[in-house]
Amino acid sequence: MSESKVSHDWKMANVTPIFKQGSRNLPENYRPISLTCHLSKVMESIVRDVITQHLTKFNLILSSQHGFRRGHSCVTNLLAFFDKVMSYNDDRESVDIIFIDFAKAFDKVPHRRLISKLKAHGIDGRVADWISNWLDNRMQRVCINGVLSGWRLVTSGVPQGPLLFLIFIKDLDLGLLSSVLKFADDTKIYGKAATPADRLQLQLDLSEMCRWAEEWQMKFNVSKCKLMHTGSSNSNYLYSMNGQILNEVAEHKDLGITISSDLKVANHCQHACSKANRMLGLIKRTVKHKNITVMVQLYKSLVRPHLEYCSPVWNPHYSKDKAMVERVQHRFTRLFPELRVMTYEA
Repeated sequence: MSESKVSHDWKMANVTPIFKQGSRNLPENYRPISLTCHLSKVMESIVRDVITQHLTKFNLILSSQHGFRRGHSCVTNLLAFFDKVMSYNDDRESVDIIFIDFAKAFDKVPHRRLISKLKAHGIDGRVADWISNWLDNRMQRVCINGVLSGWRLVTSGVPQGPLLFLIFIKDLDLGLLSSVLKFADDTKIYGKAATPADRLQLQLDLSEMCRWAEEWQMKFNVSKCKLMHTGSSNSNYLYSMNGQILNEVAEHKDLGITISSDLKVANHCQHACSKANRMLGLIKRTVKHKNITVMVQLYKSLVRPHLEYCSPVWNPHYSKDKAMVERVQHRFTRLFPELRVMTYEA
């Protein structure tokens, strides 16, 4: 650190693909994970902690950013979102929501512009020089099933951790009048759409975000940006980004929660229970000797997380949705012959 230099072998990374969703034959459906030296990661965590303390002390991260910050999470992001949207809904106001998708967000960050933003946040001297050296002349290769590609030079992007990216996109929503919430690169912008002036303001803010992306050499994947209309009297106005009309959807998965245009949680309950039941079926098929202690641990580890993820956000209040969630546990108790003679409540 005193020399502001990083060992060359700390800059060498193996990239391995992790499947996300969709067709397994399409490369864009995989998330590239960069694997580097463990010693490098330890050093990075030390530098990250110091930078985080600095950002927290001077309150340099906007409240709209909920990603990877102490006291913030997907739950706080979604609760803030639903609180505002529901308040509009209670006043019978229409709301338009746009879910923004960055194209390869972490891989697109230009290094020189990132360093300039770090210095603007008071991160200067040896730390800034060390980060600059750490980003410079990085090499990576792809590793799939033990087969390695050749080494390639990395000219942009932040390889480890989201902190530098949070700093880079901090000013994405500065000056916007519409509401914006972020979780790292997952961004949504929304606002009232009751009058033409409301809709025009949301469109102007969208255009300003596109101008920001062009200025800072980032790129939106407009084809994956989604528009959702809520409210019975919504005029279904069409918004555009970079001259391209956004796709309208009746439901969208945001931070793992299915959001419906009617703001009800029935669809998410169905998706969550479907995942939990599939995992329960896997346990039933693969575990031959169903010891109760082992099975309960498997249930708590593999099944229940699907039902409890962000549950403060989508906690159902309709009896049919509650019964749907409860049936998962009921099905689990039926796996044991000695318990089938008892009522479910017992």
